[in-house]
Amino acid sequence: MTFWIVTFALALMVSALLILVLIRGGGGKTGDGADGGLAAGVEPAAAFDLQVYRDQLRDVDRDLTRGVIGKQDAERVRIEISRRILAADARVQDATPRQDQPRGPAWVMAVVLAVVVIAGSVVLYRGLGAPGYGDLSLSRRIDLATQARETRPSQEQAEAQLPPAQPADLDDGYKALIDQLRAKVASHPGDLQGQVLLAHHEAKSGDFVAAHRAQAQVIALMGDTAGAREQAEYGELLIVAAGGYVSPEAETALRTALEQEPDQGPSRYYWGLMLGQTGRPDLAFRVWERTLRRGPADAPWLAPIRGQIEEMAWRAGVEYTLPDPPSVAPPLAPPLAPALAGPSAGDVAAAADMSAEDRQALIRSMVERLSGRLADEGGSPAEWARLIGALGVLGDATRAQTIYDEAQTKFAGNETALSELASAARRAGLTP
Repeated sequence: MTFWIVTFALALMVSALLILVLIRGGGGKTGDGADGGLAAGVEPAAAFDLQVYRDQLRDVDRDLTRGVIGKQDAERVRIEISRRILAADARVQDATPRQDQPRGPAWVMAVVLAVVVIAGSVVLYRGLGAPGYGDLSLSRRIDLATQARETRPSQEQAEAQLPPAQPADLDDGYKALIDQLRAKVASHPGDLQGQVLLAHHEAKSGDFVAAHRAQAQVIALMGDTAGAREQAEYGELLIVAAGGYVSPEAETALRTALEQEPDQGPSRYYWGLMLGQTGRPDLAFRVWERTLRRGPADAPWLAPIRGQIEEMAWRAGVEYTLPDPPSVAPPLAPPLAPALAGPSAGDVAAAADMSAEDRQALIRSMVERLSGRLADEGGSPAEWARLIGALGVLGDATRAQTIYDEAQTKFAGNETALSELASAARRAGLTP
């Protein structure tokens, strides 16, 4: 309310000044030539001359009384001065507005200007300002951001507000295979490999709600061996299922991943996104800027950061210029092999009907194919990490250690890759 009082007071002051100028310019009293009263605003030179001539008349009378000049000379001087007084008074009258000059138009214009100033101020502020939004100190803004973060909608509430997801365009055969996998996992909920396959293929089919539920089961079954990658994948599935919104449940998954691997790229991207959504663009910018500097240049999570970091910097009040990408970017990692991205449709069908021993043999054959391809063609750190983790699941610790040692040599000096490999080694039980 105080703001509006001050606003109206300022508008009224400006309007009053404009009205005063218009009314003064629209008319005024003229002075009486005989009395010597002159209105303000008459011609300054003529008014000054008139006063000088009157003083000269008084001087002539004084000189005559003292005998300085004779009567004839005094009369001649009076006539000349009177002639000059009449001429000066005529100039004053010509320059002075008449008393009967109409003031109606001036008042109308004054009222119009007052309405324009006051109403225009209100309309302009309503369009450019923030009515009802009080002045907030930095500490108050931080408190509000913390409150918004603590009271934001849950994952379930966010999903309920979204329209039904459109299923992916899949062929009927693949849909049938996914239905078989769902039925198999429903009858054996403790099957870790089945839950892993289900999470992947639910996401591939576009049902991210079912995908994050399956991934939650994966983490529950893995227990303490669930690493940063599993937590990050779970958080990402939650975020995608909520339409890009980072819910408290997704935040928990991301925090767990970052506690295990502080430089886990995807989690850092989504963590910055969460900070931006909850009113802390300053912290979001810091997270993204550090992640962008650390690279690597071909990391898939850097593209969305580059696309949003300048806007985040603007929101944080930071002057920031996005650095140019490398002129020759390192080649992107080749597409993940089927064993990494998930078994093929045929593998799903086979795994759904196999016994646990047969399924283990199928997984081993896929691991062998991946191992052979990495030995012949090489691959990304993620592929080597997946191979180490798969060998750990199969119980082949000796071979997993050999692959881990080879990968460490191959990616020596790449701290991000070594961190990812170390995480896989821990999940495989190779390191404490």
